[in-house]
This record gives sequence, C-alpha cells and structure tokens, in this order.
Amino acid sequence: MAASVSIESSGFSDALTILGAAGIVIPTFARLRITPVIGFILVGIIAGPFMLGAMADTRPWLETFSISDPQSIEPFADLGIILVLFSAGLHISFRRLKAMRKAVFGIGSAELLGCAALIAVGLIIADWPTQSAIAVGLALALSSTALVLPISGTDGPVGRNAFAMLLFEDLALVPMLFAVELLGGRADSGDFLRTATLGVAVVAAMLVVGRFVLPILFAQAARTKNPELFLAISLLTVILAALATNGAGLSPILGALIAGILIGETDYHSEVEAITAPLAGLALGIFLITVGMRIDVTALWSNWPDILLAVAGVLGVKAVVTALLLRSTGVRPGAAVETGLMLASPSETSLIVLAAAASSGLLRSDTAAFWTTVTALGLTITPILASIGRRLAQRVEGQAALAIDVTAEGRTVIFGFGRVGRIVADMLVEHDRAYLAVDSDADSIKTSRSAGYEAVFGDVGRPELGARLKLGDAAALVLTMDDPVLVARIAKRMRSTFPDLPIIARARDTAHAAKLYQAGVTDAVPETLEASLQLAEAVLVDVGVPMGPVIASIHEKRAAQRAEIMAEGQLENEPSLGRRRLRDSGSA
Repeated sequence: MAASVSIESSGFSDALTILGAAGIVIPTFARLRITPVIGFILVGIIAGPFMLGAMADTRPWLETFSISDPQSIEPFADLGIILVLFSAGLHISFRRLKAMRKAVFGIGSAELLGCAALIAVGLIIADWPTQSAIAVGLALALSSTALVLPISGTDGPVGRNAFAMLLFEDLALVPMLFAVELLGGRADSGDFLRTATLGVAVVAAMLVVGRFVLPILFAQAARTKNPELFLAISLLTVILAALATNGAGLSPILGALIAGILIGETDYHSEVEAITAPLAGLALGIFLITVGMRIDVTALWSNWPDILLAVAGVLGVKAVVTALLLRSTGVRPGAAVETGLMLASPSETSLIVLAAAASSGLLRSDTAAFWTTVTALGLTITPILASIGRRLAQRVEGQAALAIDVTAEGRTVIFGFGRVGRIVADMLVEHDRAYLAVDSDADSIKTSRSAGYEAVFGDVGRPELGARLKLGDAAALVLTMDDPVLVARIAKRMRSTFPDLPIIARARDTAHAAKLYQAGVTDAVPETLEASLQLAEAVLVDVGVPMGPVIASIHEKRAAQRAEIMAEGQLENEPSLGRRRLRDSGSA
C-alpha cells in the first residue's frame, strides 16, 4: 500500500510554504504595483531559520508556516537561477553574441576587475590581509544575473550593456573560484588549464550537437501538437547542458544560457518561451526565498551600522565604476547611470565565491557570515535600485523614454531612425503625412532634430513607451531596426496591446518575414528580397529585356515568395509582400 503523505513532514511543509507564498505574493504585489521580488525575499526572511523557523522548536504549529530545513530547497534555488538564464538565452542569437564580443570582453572585464580592485584596496586600507581582501573584492564585484536580466531585458542601451557585463561575469566565475583556491593554497595552475581545455571542448560539442539535433526534436514535438512534449524537451535540454558544463568544471549557469541560445535559434523558441515562463517564474521565486532566509534580522539589528556602511560602500563603488566605464565608451549618460545602479548589488554567485573563500581558509566563518548578509541585503534592494536608476536616467537625459511629452495621434510612428527610418520619413513628408521618429541613440536624435526631422529620444525596448506615446491613436507603426529578435518582440507586444494598429516592419529575409507575420505585423518587407529584385530589374533592362516582361517576372517572383512565407509561417492569409505597390498594381 502506498505510504501516506503527512502535512507535518518537513519536505511537504516547506513545499506548502513556497507554493503558498507564490500564490499570495504574486497577485498581491502585482495589485500594489510592486515587484514580487521584494515579496518573495520578505517571505524568506519571515519563514526562514532566523524568525519563524527559530521559533518552531518551542511552537510546533509554526512548522507548517516556516522552512525548517533551508538546505533542502537550495537545489531548487539553483534550478531557479538556471531557468532564468535559460529564458534569457531564448532572446539571444549567435549573430548578436558575435556583435557583442567587444562589449563582453572589453567593458565586461574592465567593470569586473575595476570593481574588485577598488573593493580590495578599500579592505586592505582597513588592515585586511591582502589575499582575503582580493577574495572578498572578487565576490562582491559580481552582479545578479537572476535579478537584473528580468528587470533590464537584453534589448535597448541598458539591457545590452547589462547583459554584456553579466555574461562576462558568468564566464569568469570558474576562473575566479580557481583564483580563490590558489590564494588559499588549495589549487594549482595545472587544474585550471585542464578545466579550461575540457570546458572549451564541451561547449563546442554542445553547439554542434544542439544546432543539428534540437530542430529535429522540436519538429517532431510540433507534429504531435503536444505542449507537454515541448516542455519535456526544453527541460531535458537545459538540464543536460547544465550538467555538461558543470561536469567540465564550468558553471552550470553557462550551460543553461547556451541551451537557451540554441533553442532560440530554432523556429520554435516562441512556443518554448511561453511554455517555460511560468515554471521559470516559480523557480525564481524559490531562489528569492532562499536569499531572504540568509538575512539574520537579529544580527542585522545588532550590527546595523557596519552592515549598512558595507552595503553603501559596495553599492557606491560598483555604481560609479560601471557608470564611468560606460560613459567612456560613448553610452549616453542616462543609460550609464541606470545600468550602474542596476548592477551595483552583489550577486547570488557572490555567495558561492564567499563560501569558497571560507572553505579555503581565507575568511573566518563570522566574516563570511557578515558578507553573506551584506550580499543578501544588496540582492533585496536590487529592484529598488533599478527603479531609482530609471528615475535618475530621466532627469539626466532631460527627455527620457518615460517622459515623452508628444503623442502619436494621427501620425505614423517610426521606431528606429537610422538610414532606413530617414528614407521612410522623407517619403511621408513628400506625400504630406505627419510622422514621429523614436530612437534610443541620443546623438542621432540630436543630429536628426538639427536637420529638421520630428524625432524624439525613447528606448523602443521599454513596454511602457507605447502607452506614453498613445500608439493606439497613431496612423501606423513602422519598425526599421536592424535587430531581428527585437523587431519580432516589439511587433508581438504592440499587436497584443494595439490590435487595430497597422504595423509595417523591416525584415531581414523571407524567413524573418514569416516570423514577423506570425508576430502580427500587417506588412513585412524583406530587405534582401527587395534589393535583389531591384538589382535584377536593372540588369534585365540594361541587357535589353523589355520593361513589360521584366515587371511581370518580378511580380511572379514576389508571388512565389509570398507562397514561401505563407508556408513557412503557417499563415492562413496570404501576405501582401509588395502586392500593394504601384508598379505591381499597374502590371496586374
């Protein structure tokens, strides 16, 4: 006979506490318009071992509402971090990573090493041993990937720069742990070289296998029309990837990120993202509860001057260093300030480095506990710092994305105002149509306004921008950015928010056009196709082919491409793809 499950058992009680917290925190804090991050951390503080958990020995009834064994949910917290990185990877492409390599290894390395050096110097001045100061400096220089990325995203000036620095920190975690072990005399350089070689080989194998195997697996899942199979393949992929990198001596976080990128390169990333989002949100909540459980309120109260001074010092150093580095690379002031404050807190991985420093003898147990409390407190206020950074960015910029005082009523709004956006604006002016251009490059906006264009600064990656501009009253929305992932995401968001708004998007090719039609655009214009057709037209006319047959053949070619897009995007209605154009209509 099956064993009965008792509500008084430790594991079952902890599970009820966590699930109950999710059921209460998420809707309550959403109604109050407060990030649930703070709610989960508060649950961890209250239900953790330093409050209700400590009282459960004398009051047994509190066991139902407390977490009696914090170590038992640590694996779930690790899974939460892995799923958050997996979700972030779904929004990234290999092309984008290649384009970001200078930011990752340039500004990312400078930010990490600069923050670590300044924190270590400060501790050495306070009469700390050099090795211990370096270990703590490295730990506190890390920033929270699990908390920052859901807030910043990976698009826009803030999201791109934050992601670049966080990615370098994730790559640097294993070398940092080796450095701590070396400082403590418990490792040698040969171990590091072996791990680095094995890690490169494992990552390369993952990229090759995932690139060819995953599309086949997801295609089979799509044929079954079974969402559970999508979820199973996704979880299996991320777990195997995390185990592979962990087995090679690298961080499992890196494996989760790679798994997300590999799935993001397939045609099924939107379905995977939708299916795994609730699970990732719950897992992140579990992680945040464990962060709260590390905060000893009693120790915080008795030691509050030292703890607050340490938190303020760490936040100040990291915010200033990050902002100054970003400004030195040409990032606009508002984005630099916002990114600096958002990355100012320590990281969940800081706890790993601190634990390694304690085990290697570099830190006493009470010192490690002190910096663990500092780290947990810093993680708790990360959403608050992000909010403060956003408000400061508005003041610094003067005309920020959230403070735009113009509306789109009756106008065509152009997101992205580079070469393509300017041509669209010129044509609208030629035909006496009002427009408004929006771009996140402050220098480009300044130049455009000087040239007489109606252009304003705005981060098109922010969801609230559409409401501020009142896009529901716009004549149309034109997406001209040269970022396929960003264009598709904005198109999907705008279609769900403004169902009647005409959306015309720049597509990279026919495959991208199919994805954009799936996202809800009214028209998608593949730039490679149009350039090829115009080039072919010029060649045919110049070699003596009459204009009539040339126009007819181009019309047929567009019809073939419409059929291809319709099949690839599984569309019910045939896309226009130039059918409305004057030349084709004249030849029909």
